[in-house]
Amino acid sequence: MSANSPSPARGMSLHVSIYIDPSNRTAFLEAFKPCFDAVRAEKECLFFEIYSDPDDAGHFSWVENWSKDVEWFMTAQITKDYYKPYLAATEPMFIKPREVKFYDRMEESWTFAKPENFK
Repeated sequence: MSANSPSPARGMSLHVSIYIDPSNRTAFLEAFKPCFDAVRAEKECLFFEIYSDPDDAGHFSWVENWSKDVEWFMTAQITKDYYKPYLAATEPMFIKPREVKFYDRMEESWTFAKPENFK
């Protein structure tokens, strides 16, 4: 396998961006937190970090790394019941369509995080 080839055996990475009216920021985060906690407790979830745009209080992005592939995610993960209340509460807040992109994770030599990243 070349240095630029994906490594599906390492799973996949899901990148999501959502846009809400900034006045809904607190309500969005309150509705998102139970789902976030449930997702990060899944044994297949390797990483989950949420980011907010410093120039747009209503723009959030997040990255989820999973030990499984996209097919598994779409059939076994995203169908879990704890997504339903999150989606019901937050989708009406969206002012633009959700952006979703799946990536294959590269081999381990392309992964790095200092312990300080998690403080």
